[in-house]
Parts: sequence; structure tokens; C-alpha cells
Amino acid sequence: MNHSQKQPSLLLFLPLIIWFVSACTPQSTLEKIKQEKVIHVITRNAPTTYYEDRDGPAGFEYELVKKFSDYLGVELRLRFVNDLGETQSIIENGFAHLATAGIAITPDKLSRFRFSTTYLEVKPTIIYRKGSLRPRKIADILDSPVHVLANSHHVEKLSALKAKYKTLNWVEHTDMEIFDLLNQIEQNEIRYAIVDSNELKLYQALFPHAKAGFELAETDKHAWLFPASDDNSLLEVANTFFTKIKADGTLEKLRHQYYDHVNQLNYVGARSFIRDIEARLPKYRSLFETTASKLGLDWRLLAAIGYQESHWQPKAKSPTGVRGLMMLTRTTAKEMGIRNRLDPASSVLGGAKYFSKVHKRIPSRIAEPDRTWFALAAYNVGFGHLEDARILTQRGGANPDFWMDVKKFLPLLAKKKWYSKTRHGFARGNEPVSYVQNIRRYYDVLVWLEATAFNKKTVAQQKPPANEINESATPAINPVRIEARLPISEIPPTL
Repeated sequence: MNHSQKQPSLLLFLPLIIWFVSACTPQSTLEKIKQEKVIHVITRNAPTTYYEDRDGPAGFEYELVKKFSDYLGVELRLRFVNDLGETQSIIENGFAHLATAGIAITPDKLSRFRFSTTYLEVKPTIIYRKGSLRPRKIADILDSPVHVLANSHHVEKLSALKAKYKTLNWVEHTDMEIFDLLNQIEQNEIRYAIVDSNELKLYQALFPHAKAGFELAETDKHAWLFPASDDNSLLEVANTFFTKIKADGTLEKLRHQYYDHVNQLNYVGARSFIRDIEARLPKYRSLFETTASKLGLDWRLLAAIGYQESHWQPKAKSPTGVRGLMMLTRTTAKEMGIRNRLDPASSVLGGAKYFSKVHKRIPSRIAEPDRTWFALAAYNVGFGHLEDARILTQRGGANPDFWMDVKKFLPLLAKKKWYSKTRHGFARGNEPVSYVQNIRRYYDVLVWLEATAFNKKTVAQQKPPANEINESATPAINPVRIEARLPISEIPPTL
């Protein structure tokens, strides 16, 4: 008997077998995220992570995770915690896919969680008040408690040091952020605090008396926090994402945008700026706001330009002939239709119109914020010299559309070896570099001050933006949903 003719071939059942096996295989975390088109992320409301100004979301860690959600092609849903300990509990309980909150890799966390590739290195630093005796080692801070955020990696470091330094003591704060610690140092309310080096950089201009004493320990490495699980699908794609943005320069660009320019103000300059914000800016703020609104500009950027030009002094004059709040030349004033350069309203309008004109000349292919930095440089040194520097940048094998690269070549315009090869010749190329750096710093301070006031007002009114989509800050492929700021006990396990 021919059995092959009477028994159905197993090949006929192969598709059914494959379907059955795949149906019984649980979905990976990554597959679920892509199917639901949503990734849930835990973060903190702080300048280094996430903050909101009137234009929408911002922050180094926010931008990273937003780019990651776009990379996955899914919606980003953010939840906020006030206590760093809650971050770990939420991840352990499966209430979020990952956490990005300036989290340092520590031995304790390594035993309980998984970490992504590192993306930022920082140094935990002892902070003291300028004018008091600078501490340079652990033995110098044993006379007063060190103030620190509760459940932070800094507490782990202090606990480890306690074994050697028995009298070392500290105070943990659950109801504060770095802003509050530095403010207490500034107001001489506490003697010592611990913050990370990147946090001190961001806040240095706001708190000019807060100074670095010494580094408490070796460099810390920041990474995203994931649940300890056999399912590494999301972790693996996150590491692939970091490999990509490191290779294409995106990560370096973000670091530069948020950190590399922020230490440009010295102590005297920072104190003067804060003082002038309080004493002079109120007189002209509405003027900056109204003019900027008419021309589609950011009033804080316009105000920062004005401060760089005249320190908000409407009668300012220069031996070279420029004058007024925006220090316009006769030629520029005439071109912009300005008759009285010493009239504040006219001066601001002239400066705003001229900057807007220069900005439009910058090639549209150059992405923001670089396009604005190029416009500022051209506003200062002239469009022709900027183009010369961009050409030198390209000849040097760097990116002429990347401010970080071009600013390295601008100073070469003062050297005959280089300017002799350009169309527009000699220029004091170091000046636009400093000009842009200063304005960026002034701008950042104005943004942070407004964001701090805005966020505190929001919290005070108890109106957290629940289920609100806000895409105004960064053109995005996918939306961002800001979920209510709830304690862990009130966050439902949605995953």
C-alpha cells in the first residue's frame, strides 16, 4: 500500500503550526510599544531633564527621549515624579517603560535594574558660597551638614564615605530641587550642598555666589533606567539608537546646545545681569514682547541681543558711532527706516527688523537652533564674513551648517594666512564667537527664569497639564502627552 497517497503531508500543516507557535509566543516589550504606538517615560521637572516655558517642552533629557520616540515612530507619554525614589519604584512596578531623570549608574541600581548606553558624564561636586572658606577635601566639610536631594545617587556616595569619615553628616530633602539647594547657598542659608557639574553649569549665572569646592567622587555616568527583565528588546533598540546619534553627531550637538556654552559669564557679569534683570528689564520687557510678536521672534532672544549691545541702556553710545538700546549704526538705522536711534521703541524695532532680515538670509536647510546662532554671528560680523568662515569650514573637512564647527574657523579670519584666501578679507572673527556665546547665555537665563516662574505658578494653581498634547517646542513626527504629576500610589499600572 502506498502510504504517501493516503496520509496528508505535514507540509500542508506547516503554516498552521507556525501560526499556532507564534500566537503562543508572548509579545516583546518593543512589539507592544509599536503596536500600541505609545512609550511611557518617567522623568523629573528640572532644567537638566524637562521643563516647560511658554513655547513648550525643553530640556536635554527630554530632547533625547523625544528623539527616541520619533525613532520608534510612537507617541511619547511623560509622567513626572518629585522624589527620585519614586522613579525606581515606578520602574520596578512596571508603570513605565523607562526612566530618564539624570540617573547615574551605581552598584546598587545595577543589581536591581538594567541601564542603557551612557550618554553623559558628570562630576558630583561640593558647592559652597563665594566669600567663605573654600572646602577642598572631605575633612573640610565635617563641621557642617551637607544638603542633598533625597534618594539621589549622591546619598549613596555619602553613605559609602561615612565608613571612613564617622562625623560626616548630611540632610536629605524630599521637597526640593537643585534650584532650591543652590538658592539656599546663594542666600547663605546653608554652607554645603552636592550637585552635579552639569547642573551647576546651567545655574551658575542665576546663582553667582554658588561655587564649586571640590569633586566628591569619580565621574558619574548617566543612562536610561529599565526594568530588570529577560525581555531586552526595548533596551537593545535604545542602545542602537544611542549608537546612531553618537555616530551622526546628534548627541554631541545636544550636549553643546545645553551645556557647552553655559559657562561664559564670569562672576561679575552674572551678578550684573541678574541685577539688571530686576532693575532695567521691567522698563523694556513689554517693548521687547510687542516688537518680537509683530516679527515672529522670541522676545527673550531680542532682549538678550539688547543686553549684549547696550546692557539695556537706551542712551548708550560708542566711539564708533553706534548708539541706542540696540546699538544701531547710521546705515542700519536708515536701511530699517529708523530716524531716532536713541528712542527705545525705534531702536528695538530697528534691531528686530535687521535681525529678522539677516535670519532670512541664512540658508533654510540649516536647522534650528544653529540657524539662529548663524544669524547672530552675521548680525555682529556681517553676512559676508560669516560665509567666508563657512567656506573655510567646508574646506577644512567640517560641517559648514553646524555652528559648533564654524565657530572654530571664524577666528581664523583675523590671520593673514587664512583671510587672504577669502572673498571679504580680514575680520575680528573671535568677536562673533563671543557675541553668540554671550547672547545664548543671557537668553538661557531669561528662559529659565520665566520657566521657573511659569512652572511654579502652574504647580501653585494645581493645574498640571493632564493628557495635553504640546508640539510647539520642537517640530516632531509624533506627539508628546504630558500626564498628570501623580505620586506612585495614584499612578495606575497601564502597561
